[in-house]
Amino acid sequence: MNNFDLTLKEIEGKLQYYCSYQDRCHKEVIAKLKTFGVKSNESNQIISNLIKENYLNESRFSKSFVRGKFNIKNWGKVRIINELKFRNISPYNITLGLNEIDDQDYMKKLEDIFNKKLSSLSNLSSPLKKKKIISYLLYRGWESNLVYSKINEI
Repeated sequence: MNNFDLTLKEIEGKLQYYCSYQDRCHKEVIAKLKTFGVKSNESNQIISNLIKENYLNESRFSKSFVRGKFNIKNWGKVRIINELKFRNISPYNITLGLNEIDDQDYMKKLEDIFNKKLSSLSNLSSPLKKKKIISYLLYRGWESNLVYSKINEI
């Protein structure tokens, strides 16, 4: 049996499971629906049902996405915002998600990963250390003004 042999009810059940074990955004659910070959109007109905039954909630997705990427991946706000925009999350939900990060925790995390990276580069010259730390932190989405003010502490 391939994906095209499933009824709409079965597809909806699979998507309920898909959304229940991890928060999903609309873009991910739409991509998943395409793998089942669902027509646009049927797809909209399934998405509407998932929202109504609270399987699909972009505010909840934004909050859990921000918490996860900040706490586990050590991402800064720039990268988090860009990733949420890539997933077509509304500015309102992006702001809602970013509110999950406490300002003091944010600065402490920057301090911690800065010091950890600095200690891992102890055998390098000072200019090379700075260059590596800057690229490391900017890649992870930390604001350049914060990164450069930390670099000036070296």
